[in-house]
Amino acid sequence: MELFDASVTFPGFVYPPGLKKVAELGLDDLDIWFIMDAPFAQRYCESINKRYPNRQLVPFAKREDCDDVACFEIGKPGKVEIVHDFASPGWERRGEYDDFWEWFTDAVKLLVERSREDEAYDAAHGIE
Repeated sequence: MELFDASVTFPGFVYPPGLKKVAELGLDDLDIWFIMDAPFAQRYCESINKRYPNRQLVPFAKREDCDDVACFEIGKPGKVEIVHDFASPGWERRGEYDDFWEWFTDAVKLLVERSREDEAYDAAHGIE
């Protein structure tokens, strides 16, 4: 999977090694969260920065079930910002992770939790 070259928009920006590793391994679909491919991320980067002009966001993942987006923010090295896209400016911040691996760990935990819930539901209702 190819990541968006965000250094074109934000000179000097480099993705953390963890995200590069995940992309190299093709671990881009975590059910609820998905890692954005280059074309999608480029378009999203342009649009989210128009909506939040006081921030410099590099989106890299999006939730399927809501408007939450995982981003790196220029000036906050290594941190992952969770932005609730389309919220009014100033109200968009949903959370922050210390680094990519902390975010990825939570995303995988959410995948496991939701999968277990789905499996339990299916078992209770005789669905194979």
